[in-house]
Parts: sequence; C-alpha cells; structure tokens
Amino acid sequence: MSTTTLNIPTQSTTSTGSNGTRTILNYVGGKWTEARTSGFLPVMNPSIGKQIASVPLSTAQDVDAAVRAAQAAFPVWSSMPIKERVQVFFRYKTLMEKHAQELAALVNEENGKIMSEAMAEIEKSIEVTEFACSLPQLIAGETLEVSKGVECRIDRYPVGVVACITPFNFPNMVPNWTIPNALVLGNTMILKPSELVPLSSLRIAELLKEAGLPEGVFNIVHGGQAAVEALCDNPGIHALTFVGSTKVAKLVYIRATSHLKRAMCLGGAKNHLIVLPDAHEEMTATNVAASMSGCAGQRCMAASAMVAVGASDHIVRRLCDEAKKIIPGKNLGAVISKAAKERIERYITEAEQQGARILVDGRGAKVEGKEEGYYVGPTVIDNVRPDMKIAQDEVFGPVLAIMRAQTVEEALKIENANPYGNAASVFTQSGGVARYVAEHASAGMIGVNIGVPVPREPFSFGGWNESKFGAGDITGKSSIEFFTKPKKTTTKWNPESKVNWMS
Repeated sequence: MSTTTLNIPTQSTTSTGSNGTRTILNYVGGKWTEARTSGFLPVMNPSIGKQIASVPLSTAQDVDAAVRAAQAAFPVWSSMPIKERVQVFFRYKTLMEKHAQELAALVNEENGKIMSEAMAEIEKSIEVTEFACSLPQLIAGETLEVSKGVECRIDRYPVGVVACITPFNFPNMVPNWTIPNALVLGNTMILKPSELVPLSSLRIAELLKEAGLPEGVFNIVHGGQAAVEALCDNPGIHALTFVGSTKVAKLVYIRATSHLKRAMCLGGAKNHLIVLPDAHEEMTATNVAASMSGCAGQRCMAASAMVAVGASDHIVRRLCDEAKKIIPGKNLGAVISKAAKERIERYITEAEQQGARILVDGRGAKVEGKEEGYYVGPTVIDNVRPDMKIAQDEVFGPVLAIMRAQTVEEALKIENANPYGNAASVFTQSGGVARYVAEHASAGMIGVNIGVPVPREPFSFGGWNESKFGAGDITGKSSIEFFTKPKKTTTKWNPESKVNWMS
C-alpha cells in the first residue's frame, strides 16, 4: 500500500520501503537508524482510517544500542553546570512556540484529535518546558551551620540513564512531561513512544537537536511489548516512567522494580463528578460535557462517571443539550482505532441491555468525507448502577455514565468504592459541601466546579490508589525527587571550634 503524508517529519527520520510506505527509524546517539527487526506495525490516521507509515517492533538489541549511547553521553552532560544545560531548553521552548502549528498538525494526524485540542497539548508541553527552565533556582544546594564550625550541605545529582514509556493519547505532551525535567537535571534518556503514535517523537528529537542537545542525551526506540520489557530489564537504565493502562502499569512497575530501578507508573482512571442540585446549571453542563468528550474521552482526566445528587434532573437535561452540540468530525475527534470504536460501543450496548437509559447515543457515528474514520459520538447514559461494567471500567471514549444518589455521603461512597484515584470533582455553590468532598474523595487531584482538574505548573500531576504506582509525581516540583539523588556533605575546617556530639 502506497501512502504519503505532509506532516511526517523530515526524510531523515524515515526510510521508504519497496511498497512506498515510509518506515519510521529509531534515533540513537544523534543518528537515525533502522531497527534490527523484521516486525512492523501500520501507523494509522484514525480520522480517515488510512495507513500513513510503518513503525518497527524494536528488539532488546535496539534497546541495548540506545542504552550504550545514553551511557556514553552521560558523563559530559551530567557534569555540565545546570545553568548551561538549561540553555538548551530555553531554545527548545522557543522552537516549540515557533513550530506549534506544525506540531499540532502531527498530533491531529496520528491521534485523530481536533486541531484546537492538539494545539492545547502543544501549549501544555511549552508550559512544562518553561517550568524545567526554572529548575536551576529550585535545586540550589541547601547549606546550614549545624554546629560551631560544622556545615552540612545537600546537593542533587542525576540518577543516570532513564527510560520514558508514553501512551497514544497525548503524543507530544506526555513525552514532554519527562523530557525537559529529566534532561535539565542531568540525566540522559531513552523514549519509547506508543507504537500507535510515533510521529510526534520524531519531531521532538529534531527540535532538541536544533536546540543544541548533544548526541546521545536523548534517544528513541520504537516498538511494543518486547521493547518495554527490554527497558525494564536492562541494567544500564536506572529509572523508568510509564503512562498507560492500570493493568500494564502494574506489570511494568513490578518488572522494573524487580531489577532495582526507580519506577513511576501512571495507570488508568474512573473519574467521578459529584453534581449537587444547587450547582450552576450552565457552567456545570458545559464543563461536564467538555470533560467527558474532550480528546474523544481518551484521557485519564476525562469525566467518565457522574453522580447526580438529589433533584438534579434539570442539570442532566441541560447536559444532554450541551452533549448534542458536540459533533463528530467538527468539534469531536476520532478515537484511536477501529478496535477502540468497537469496544466503546460494546460498553454502551451492554449498559442498555442491563437496564440503563441512553439519553444521547453516539453509536454508529459517521463523518461525511471520512466514512472510514473511527468516530464515536458523545454518549450520555442515565440510571447506571454502580455494579455495571460501564460504571467500573475505564471506557476511554466520549461516554458519561450517570449514577444517582440521595446524599453527598452516598455519592462519596460510590466514588471511593472505585479502585482508581486520579481525579474527582464536585459541582455546587456551597463552599462547605465543596470542602467536604475535597477532603473525603479518594483521589489525588480534586476539582471544584472544574471538569478536568489538571494542576498547572509548578503543581505536579499524579493520582492515588490504582492510578499510580511509585512515589512522587511525574511533573512539577515532585519530579525533582524522582530524577535526582541527594548527596549530603558535612564539613569542618577549624580545629579550634568547640567539639560536641555534632562534630
């Protein structure tokens, strides 16, 4: 099958096969290299259901090569003063701003989200890079005279070679959750992007090189399970981050830590929005509709469950009106694959068969001119019981399951019974109720009258319970602890000082 695309990065990042399909290359030691494999997967444009490239299923040998390149680059990069390292990322931020439209177009092409959402993703990448540029001020060494003539000092050092495994839903943003902080702090890195969306990572590598990042500091290995397992197992890698489903996050965390690596693995979510009758009707309806449908519901911060407390039918009706304004192909993007579309629609059908009421039905969505695209329309389902699969599983589509409760305590019981803990929100005009829910909801990120409570830098991103495995958070100030190790130095120069137990 012959395919072309305007948005694939420069020719050096791909090779052209005998059938005309462009095959994506790994990026190792500053050079684009072919993977040592005969296995490839198609890269699809989900908006039109067409292949745009092929991605290699790299082997453990490919991972070894990337690790050696990162190891070779580490001594010089890590010994460079942080004030010098950060200059690369000032330039990288400027380049992302310059090429923002192009980067968003890549996300749109390989992921299927609409351009405004793709641009928002790039803007968040720019924000986290801006935070990384502040790290020299945040990790200045601490010094204290603990006794007369005795000084204690703490300095932070990079952990070494780190690996970053990222998902399909944010091809640019999630890699940039880790790249700027990890590299500014002196580590070298291997990125394994999702095999479904490998294109954005190629352009990231090009921009980092243009910004002046030395060869080998940043490397890319494409692939699937074998590449992930090799990253977990390789003794040359000292820390690993992962973002994906909870099932895989658990497996990756166990495997990586069994090889004595630091690991932080972010999993799935089932975020609950608790809606009180006194909530502002328009604000609540528009926020909930946007939260459940943004990025086609393919984000771990999406509202997938709503608990309507008491007499809240007026808000549900307004929510349905807002949901009907969300049109596939216009202000709603595609889901990632045909299999994802079929899975999401099965959840809706099963809920209906179990007695739930479909208020807005997104099954069978088609977009004119993109009939082969993978679209699911916004779907609102009422009278969902907490024991239904659609109330328990992460559907990862533009689907909202509405459950009913008579009291805030009953709503919190439903929320806290779910095993995840990324986010929870409450919609109310009562400050006391809002505070009560914020204190009692079992989630790491809380929203009050906000459907997607993602913290802004320098506040860090990370959930609780089975939404995260490992200590700390992946962004913000909390990431400093993960990507560095402290060195404590105690010094005494003057022998005349009085000696006590501290000296």
